[in-house]
Amino acid sequence: MLRRLSLALAVAAAPTAMAWAEQAPLSTKTDLVTVYQEAAANNADLAAARADYKARSEVVPQARAGLLPNLSAGANLSDTRTQVDSPANTSSRSGMVYQANLSQPLFRADRWFQLQAAQAADEQAALELSATEQSLILQSAESYFAVLRAQDNLASTKAEEAAFKRQLDQANERFDVGLSDKTDVLEAQAGFDTARANRIIALRQVEDAFQALITLTNRDFNALEGIEHSLPILAPTPNDAKAWVDTAAAQNLNLQASNYAVEAAEETLRQRKSGHAPTLDAVASYQKGDNDSLGFSNNAASANRFSGDVEQRSIGLQLNIPLYSGGLTSSQVRESYQRLNQSEQLRESLRRQVVQNTRNLHRAVNTDVETVQARKQSIISNQSALEATEIGYQVGTRNIVDVLDAQRQLYSSVRNYNNARYDYILNNLRLKQAAGTLSPDDLAALEQYLKSDYNPDKDFLPPDLAKAAEAQLRGNPQY
Repeated sequence: MLRRLSLALAVAAAPTAMAWAEQAPLSTKTDLVTVYQEAAANNADLAAARADYKARSEVVPQARAGLLPNLSAGANLSDTRTQVDSPANTSSRSGMVYQANLSQPLFRADRWFQLQAAQAADEQAALELSATEQSLILQSAESYFAVLRAQDNLASTKAEEAAFKRQLDQANERFDVGLSDKTDVLEAQAGFDTARANRIIALRQVEDAFQALITLTNRDFNALEGIEHSLPILAPTPNDAKAWVDTAAAQNLNLQASNYAVEAAEETLRQRKSGHAPTLDAVASYQKGDNDSLGFSNNAASANRFSGDVEQRSIGLQLNIPLYSGGLTSSQVRESYQRLNQSEQLRESLRRQVVQNTRNLHRAVNTDVETVQARKQSIISNQSALEATEIGYQVGTRNIVDVLDAQRQLYSSVRNYNNARYDYILNNLRLKQAAGTLSPDDLAALEQYLKSDYNPDKDFLPPDLAKAAEAQLRGNPQY
């Protein structure tokens, strides 16, 4: 009786004894949005970025403090003994002096520009934090679909192993009845051993993918909801590279942050230049102490005029005109010029990189659309070719090597198809990140295509492929 090898049979015969393949109850499966929420709540890198932003934002009140009043108070307790020529001419005085000083900057150009630079740096820090938060959306999706990709890859390698095992059994049967020689058995055994090794490696890749997800979220996951094959594979909207580049130029978060970095460098340059400018402060002081402590009794006339506690108040303006500081200010100006040039060049480099990434990702998504369809058709064609080769082997027109090669091509096309699906999903998200529009809503939009009862051993292929392959084998044009 003629036996055909199909994907459906291979999947049905795939080994199911591995512990990871035991599907957890539906209530324990995790969806994409939940993974992102766990990452947002527990990711160490994001927590560090938030702490960094809070620390960097303190530069604003620190810079503002230089323009606000400065008030200080203190007390001084002293005991002064004076001896002239002999102990008989010894005098002493002691007492407590209380004092308070107030200073209010009136004209401090350097501190004003320092405040402007600090505010620009604060905006830069806020945008960089937003970029980190946006990056976490993509990282969550990448880690999530890396698990699904690895699971589908393992499912295909299990099916491939089962197919090679069936081929090995068939070769042994044919050898036992004299229809083939030992070479066929050895070739089939080699194919089976290779498929088994690939399945072991694929199992480790699943475990590695789950570990990466745990690292991202600090949470354990038993199973994830899979993506349905009904997910629409569509070109980006709008399908215009220039429109995406224009959006990226206006909304890319890292590019916006670089604009504020340039602004901060410009304000810092102004601050350094203003080091040549005069400064003007209003100053006031108050002192209170006894006559001796304040030093009004140094001579007889003062001693007669002042006795007991004395209060002293003063208020005035203090002007400072910088003349020469050893070349420090000029050196700082030159340094700031170069820092400004550096920040402008870094911004230009980033702008070019953003344009390049946006254009590349736009092309990648359009390529993925065509690739997914081509890979799907490749599975159908390879399955039909395998079944035809199997028939040829049964009647003696093909050899075992032809069959094994056809099997390898089939399962290679399966893995290429699933890789193309996940590449399409992730490249779409990367394109939106490059354009600065990526948000948690994009993950929520994928939720409707997640399948809570997804089983990689059964669902790693579109359900209509077996029928399509059979139709192609028979030459039905509707497929």
